[in-house]
Amino acid sequence: MDPPSPSTSYDYVEPAQSISAPAAMMIPPSEAAMPEIPALENEGTAIAGQPRIAYRFGYGFRLPEDAVKPLQDRHADMCETRGPNVCRIISMQQSGEDDAAHQGSLQLAVAAPIARSFGKAITGVAQNAEGELVSSSIDGEDLSKQIVDTEARLRTRIVLRDRLMEVLRSRRGTVAELVEAERGVAKVNEEIDQARSWLAEMTGRVDFSQMHITYSSGAVIARESSFTDPVTDALSAAGPTFGGMIGALIRLLTFLLPLLLLGWLAVKGWRAAGRPGSGLLKGPEYNEMPVG
Repeated sequence: MDPPSPSTSYDYVEPAQSISAPAAMMIPPSEAAMPEIPALENEGTAIAGQPRIAYRFGYGFRLPEDAVKPLQDRHADMCETRGPNVCRIISMQQSGEDDAAHQGSLQLAVAAPIARSFGKAITGVAQNAEGELVSSSIDGEDLSKQIVDTEARLRTRIVLRDRLMEVLRSRRGTVAELVEAERGVAKVNEEIDQARSWLAEMTGRVDFSQMHITYSSGAVIARESSFTDPVTDALSAAGPTFGGMIGALIRLLTFLLPLLLLGWLAVKGWRAAGRPGSGLLKGPEYNEMPVG
């Protein structure tokens, strides 16, 4: 069945409010503690008036090697000082050798109304630490329809659950029908819990924007070219160039050495055999041959 539109879906409130006191007492404690349908109605009205968008922010900083960890710690402290209702640390990672961190990442959940201003704040702190913003992104996902559909489904499930509870309370019907009603209540309660879980997850994504920050080490301060720069670059490249020449020579010797060895063995064997074929020229010298 297609979910009702936001403008008409709130008519389901009336049946839920008409439950008698005995029927309400039969509702499991976990269900009774949940917000009632009027709370959902107010929330749905707010959704209809404005889009519900879940934002994801991304920032990438490049800075000197010894500044990666301090900057990451500073950003984490900025989040913690605002409290869990405004900013939460989801994950924090570092990688490197010894005491220096060459790379790092920080995953935060920031309250949506201040997420963008918080991003500007961490960028300013990074620039003060000789860091450079090398990448940034803002992505949004509109969850308005999913939230409205989930709330509509939740309301219909609650109405169905209440009707089944009324059947069980009044004991109308055969034994088989009452057993089927009990099974229906269990199934509907499961669907209600699932819908509330989905709704809470989507609402949390809207209320708290995800912010992923990456850190990498490298030169970030641009400077003017000087007279010694070509010399420095040449000296820096001398090692790899010399190593490449030695590597090429080793490969050449590896290819030629077996061929040289085979040629040397062939010449040595030819000499040891007395130069086969040279016997055709042997015999009396031309000057010693008798004259007729």
